Amino acid sequence: MIAFRYLRARRREAFISIVATLSFIGIMLGVATLIIVMSVMNGFRAELISRILGLNGHMIVEAMDSPLSDYDDVSARIAAVPGVASVIPLVEGQALASGESASSGVLVRGLRDQDFPKVSGIYENLQLGSLDNFSQSEGVAIGTRLAQRLGLTLGSRLTLVQPRGNVTPLGVTPRIKAYPVTAIFEIGMAEFDATFVFLPFDEAQTYFSLDDEATAIEVYIDDPDDVGRMRFPVESAAARQILLTDWRQRNATFFSTLEVERNVMFIILTLIVLVAALNIISGLTMLVKEKGHDIAILRTIGATRGAVMRVFLITGASIGTLGTIGGFVLGLAVALNIETIRQFVSRITSREIFSPEFYFLSQFRAEIDPGETASVLIMALVLSFAATLYPAWRAARLDPVEALRYE
Repeated sequence: MIAFRYLRARRREAFISIVATLSFIGIMLGVATLIIVMSVMNGFRAELISRILGLNGHMIVEAMDSPLSDYDDVSARIAAVPGVASVIPLVEGQALASGESASSGVLVRGLRDQDFPKVSGIYENLQLGSLDNFSQSEGVAIGTRLAQRLGLTLGSRLTLVQPRGNVTPLGVTPRIKAYPVTAIFEIGMAEFDATFVFLPFDEAQTYFSLDDEATAIEVYIDDPDDVGRMRFPVESAAARQILLTDWRQRNATFFSTLEVERNVMFIILTLIVLVAALNIISGLTMLVKEKGHDIAILRTIGATRGAVMRVFLITGASIGTLGTIGGFVLGLAVALNIETIRQFVSRITSREIFSPEFYFLSQFRAEIDPGETASVLIMALVLSFAATLYPAWRAARLDPVEALRYE
């Protein structure tokens, strides 16, 4: 009762009330910011992984000692390994793509008709056209951003130029061939939508002068995080010299950078909560000084030092607890509606926030980690409670004789 009466400061204690309010707001904003930023970074990482693994295999098998002409046999053996979801042989190479208005470097991949449904990033994100009987169409599938960049639409012709083409008496001439656009997809990752061109498997072999060979085999497993345990079974099943790389190796630098940024942001934003906790110390210290006579009277009528200390502990802890709860609610509300907020801000400012050209993804996503959120709340509560200890101890140590001497 006494603690909550102290929280409702009277007119002459208005400044103390202002400090307590600022402490509450500081803790609330600090906790909310931590939850929002960590959730957005988690969502960014999860979205990147899903986009990357939606188009690329969890493992890539490449030949070392001889061309991969036995890709059918190797694929069958790897597919029989427990834990392997699907296996896709492919032909891959680089080329220059030209359209009606521009040119761009692209990565060309050749896939078989039966393998397209296994690549969820393309099959589930078709915007125009169809991949049914793709090998008979003699066309290409391209991303939306590549189509926009080259000025192409369904039915337009895309020209591929490959520098190392036909060998003639006059030297090597580039290989140039035009293909109709039969499908347009949008993965949602700007870099992929602007880079990949898909050809029928047989046509890709012909275009890159491969005699019934594949350049690699993509392996999809049931659990992408289990690639470490799956390496040896897959290598053994291949039964030939191979170079095996997994998605973590191919993107190690990228995801390591994200992890470092995430940890640094957590440390920096924790300082906001720490500063707010220090405001609790200053506010309680002033409150103890203001309530010195009250404390002395309480002591003379029988209140123990422990009781006085509890009064001020409850006063400071209430500010920290309410601020933490408010920050949790605010952070949760913003994180769950982050994409709506982004679109709203973009409309008001008439500027594109979070441009996909620079941030790879076309929309915000926040993923709230319960364990991480709990650690943020516990950290805020611990700092708030720790901030109340010194002022409460000072109040408990106050000598009633000294406080009432001149009364």
